[in-house]
Amino acid sequence: MNELLFEDEAFKIRGAIFEVYREMGNGFLEAVYQECLALEFQRANIPFDAFRALHLTYRGDALRQIYKPDFVCFDKIIIELKVATALAAEHRAQVLHYLKSTGFRLGLIVNFGSSSRVQIERIIL
Repeated sequence: MNELLFEDEAFKIRGAIFEVYREMGNGFLEAVYQECLALEFQRANIPFDAFRALHLTYRGDALRQIYKPDFVCFDKIIIELKVATALAAEHRAQVLHYLKSTGFRLGLIVNFGSSSRVQIERIIL
């Protein structure tokens, strides 16, 4: 059996992302999409935290530096928004670092900057 990690939750999140893209299209700043997606998550009853501080440690010591992904949904899926011509290796690395620092297993990179469609990439740890 080839099940996707958190398939139902990711399906709901993707639906909200597609709704935002259908309504807004491309060309806006990341902050606009972040605000729209928060509203759509509320409408779809998707539990989320925006800009949740993710604390880091080094050899057991807490660091002052923190990560703040755009969203944490269902208390287990990281959502990172981008507005770029194409997703790049550094975007993937950023989400991978978020996953490693939290112990979460799934991240979604969402790119609203592509001219033809919204891009959603799954990053699994």
